[in-house]
Amino acid sequence: MDIVLIRHGRTDINEKGCFGGSTDTGLSINGIKEVENLKRYIKDIEFDCVYSSPMKRALQTVQILGFDYITDFRLREIDFGIFEGLSFKDIEKMYPKEYEKWNKDYLNYRFINGESLMDVFERSIDFLKSINKNKKRILIVTHGGVIRCILSEVFKSRDYFYKFKINYATANIISYDYDFMFIKGINCISNLKELLNN
Repeated sequence: MDIVLIRHGRTDINEKGCFGGSTDTGLSINGIKEVENLKRYIKDIEFDCVYSSPMKRALQTVQILGFDYITDFRLREIDFGIFEGLSFKDIEKMYPKEYEKWNKDYLNYRFINGESLMDVFERSIDFLKSINKNKKRILIVTHGGVIRCILSEVFKSRDYFYKFKINYATANIISYDYDFMFIKGINCISNLKELLNN
């Protein structure tokens, strides 16, 4: 079984280099163009089931791609709490103590009024385990954080989270072969169909 994980197109907040985890904004003009480009390569691929984060940028992405979908709350992006809408530099300047705590334990640090990365791992993996593995091909439209959590699960280690750079409006593929899980592709666009047919 192949699971195709698509990151939404970029938003205005993304383009400013700020954290927009739980901020529910739609795609920017550039983000729409990115998704329309991806659509050229995915529109003829059949999926047994399509899931989406309930956030606007993900919904807009799956709608542009032209698929019917089911939303799942577990696929939403991390809630950065008081860091929402801020850049790294803003956070370091405005909240130096919290910034230091975050850097010391990025996995367990809970953003004030938000979540911890561990929370996102738990709900992302819970979603992954709930998928019917008897399907041939599943599409998931979600966020960079969720995708990195799921890719890390291939290695059974949460230390891999920051080892992945997930581009906007690209496809990432993990495959199940019986009980064995492996990564088939990262940041795919034009080669998506070829990878899924192998």
